[in-house]
Amino acid sequence: MTELPLVLLHAFPLDARMWDPVRAPLAERFRVITPDQRGLGRSPLPETEAEPDLADAARDVVALLDKLELDQVVLGGCSMGGYLALAVLRLAPERVGGLVLIDTKATADTPEAAQTRLDVANRAEAEGVKDWLADANLPNLLADTASAGVRARVRELIDAQPPSGVAWAARAMRNRPDSVDLLRETDVPALVIVGERDAITPLAAANTMVEALPDATLAVLPDVGHLTPLEDPAGVVEAILGWVS
Repeated sequence: MTELPLVLLHAFPLDARMWDPVRAPLAERFRVITPDQRGLGRSPLPETEAEPDLADAARDVVALLDKLELDQVVLGGCSMGGYLALAVLRLAPERVGGLVLIDTKATADTPEAAQTRLDVANRAEAEGVKDWLADANLPNLLADTASAGVRARVRELIDAQPPSGVAWAARAMRNRPDSVDLLRETDVPALVIVGERDAITPLAAANTMVEALPDATLAVLPDVGHLTPLEDPAGVVEAILGWVS
């Protein structure tokens, strides 16, 4: 597994720049690939009338692996990136040689969470995302111990996202299936990382994944919230490098 490239899929509503603090130290050990997901960052949103579905975003990831001529990778994701990693695992399990699930969960949305995502999608399309989306998300994305610099960076990344991509992603996450049984069936090693103060996908959600996975390692990072690669990049790097050593 240590010879495989590491693909890292970003959180919502951010883009691949969220991996900047961990990319260089991880690249000393792996080939690191950090794509923008469809409609976010610099990745275009394909024109389609189909209902948003993470399976389509998973096909984007598999197409990228094909383009890069990578038969198998260690697939990692934070938050929505974890949901997408599980969608790739469902679509093309033979391409996944290991999993790194960071501040994410395997269960589907509750009806209340699904409605909130739909509200976000509709508002993004009607008003854009500047300011209000960051204001709504920052209290849950980061622990109150996060530095002013991290807060400013997260706000900058959220404000930069295309409203159409935010709306597509919110609807796609709303429609995702429960993946706990999928984890039970996988035979690849997995690392589950969670911030001790993660308010969105807390330790209980991480434990659910660890209990379902046949070969899982859990790393709990103290005093940080949902965006551990930005709040505690050294802790994330240490956890991943320790897992593969």
